[in-house]
Amino acid sequence: MCIGIPGKILDATEGSLRMGRVAFGEVIKQVSLALVPEAQVGEYVLVHAGTAIQVLDEAAAQEVLDLLEELAESMEDRP
Repeated sequence: MCIGIPGKILDATEGSLRMGRVAFGEVIKQVSLALVPEAQVGEYVLVHAGTAIQVLDEAAAQEVLDLLEELAESMEDRP
């Protein structure tokens, strides 16, 4: 099973491989934006294995983040 995590693009650099700094809450990572050339700073992208694979609207990104938060909270209740 694979999972993608939504993050917000903070900045992007052009070059042989388009890269950007993407925020996942308070964590910021360098991510390849090569597969989403249409993605703009301030937009959300779905990131898997360090590569943005899809542009998301803010509502869809928040829905996924809420579900992940709910999952994490349910895991904390386990012995």
